[in-house]
Amino acid sequence: MPRLCKPSVQVPEFVITAEETLAFAERVHAGKPQLPLALRLIRNTGVAKRHIVQPIEKTLLHPGLTERNRIYEAESKKRCPDVIEQALENAELTVRDVDAIIYVSCTGFLMPSLTAWLINRMGFRSDTRQIPIAQLGCAAGGAAINRAHDFCVAHPGSNVLIVSCELCSLCYQPDEDNIGSLLSDGLFGDAVAAAVVRGDGGTGIELERNASYLIPDTEDWISYAVRDTGFHFQLDRRVPGTMEPLAPVLREFAAGQDWDAGNLDFYIVHAGGPRILNDLAKFLDVDRKVFRHSWATLTQYGNIASAVVLDAALRLFEEDTPMPDARGLIAGFGPGITAEMALGRWADDAPRHVG
Repeated sequence: MPRLCKPSVQVPEFVITAEETLAFAERVHAGKPQLPLALRLIRNTGVAKRHIVQPIEKTLLHPGLTERNRIYEAESKKRCPDVIEQALENAELTVRDVDAIIYVSCTGFLMPSLTAWLINRMGFRSDTRQIPIAQLGCAAGGAAINRAHDFCVAHPGSNVLIVSCELCSLCYQPDEDNIGSLLSDGLFGDAVAAAVVRGDGGTGIELERNASYLIPDTEDWISYAVRDTGFHFQLDRRVPGTMEPLAPVLREFAAGQDWDAGNLDFYIVHAGGPRILNDLAKFLDVDRKVFRHSWATLTQYGNIASAVVLDAALRLFEEDTPMPDARGLIAGFGPGITAEMALGRWADDAPRHVG
């Protein structure tokens, strides 16, 4: 079965702490009636720091969509190759072994996709399939794993590279001062991540089953308004409550594998915010500590969109390697409202020592 190998994650060098975020918000949005509530919500995110691709002084400016997209292109080309090389090394593969590249990002736009540049510059085969995903937002990390799984099942023995490049700071809109925008200004961070799903062999999460689910009539709850100034993030106040209807979906999904979603060995869940993780723990009837890898991502990097599930998975590999056959759930949530779900077991090719 296809296996998700150890991801690689890098964050930019510029750091903004929670204290600095609050200070900037108080200065930039001083006198706005909604500011006290926004500050309280930002304090409750649990985000200690975030990483961004530019110094905060430049981030707070808006040079226009053209310049922002130029920065996105330059930074993605600068940062993706090293992360990809590490992910390939983790999977014990080379660029010539990759049959498809899934590139996910919701924070900039390139056509052709960055996949074309990567194939030309990094030496991937010219017949490598290109699968860019641009409009699933934070759910795209889970979707990328699932589509890689599907590809490997359809093409046995194939290997799929997943690349996530999320430069959320380039979507900051200084004139937006509604609660959703102010909260997102204190929540989202930048990151680049990559991972390989191997068709055969390797060490990692052996993917057994995946599914998607769309909560009906919620397509405007998380969205972009695309204007002359770029992407304007829109967040409905009902979004934090979406784990209540999604928890039964996760339970039913796991039950299809004869697994109990509330009694698994590991969980890789998109860390959209503290309410998401707390509610999911409540409605799955699990200790919130089972989401410790997602909590760590949220605390140290903020919400890094589609890269969250790959970073949380990396923490599983590095901090808490499961026993063979340990069962787990991967779940990403995003615009739609969409859930992308996968079930897998820990597997490796290492010899077993008996005695």
